[in-house]
Amino acid sequence: QVQLVESGGGLVQAGGSLRLSCAASTSIFSFKAMGWYRQAPGNERELVATMTAGGSTNYADSVKGRATISKNRGKNTVDLQMNSLKPEDSGIYYCNGALGGSLSWGQGTQVTVSS
Repeated sequence: QVQLVESGGGLVQAGGSLRLSCAASTSIFSFKAMGWYRQAPGNERELVATMTAGGSTNYADSVKGRATISKNRGKNTVDLQMNSLKPEDSGIYYCNGALGGSLSWGQGTQVTVSS
């Protein structure tokens, strides 16, 4: 029943920045936790960043200092700001939300970082 839609992906040069957004069909603040994951071809989906309802955040070691997850009340989105992008950041980025014991996933948005 819950729909999540990611946007903001694209092609960027190494060292550049992107801001990804996740729009939800229900209030962002109703989720127990929300997060961003990514998956490169042939690899498992991996955690990038998460945020609990209480505001606690967690980041993968590979993006610490370069990524920031935040909630935008006005737009009802969960955003992921990524700076100093590296080619290894490339992949499909998915938004995830935990609500009522269920997990919801968006369709993903492609991020490609060129050398």
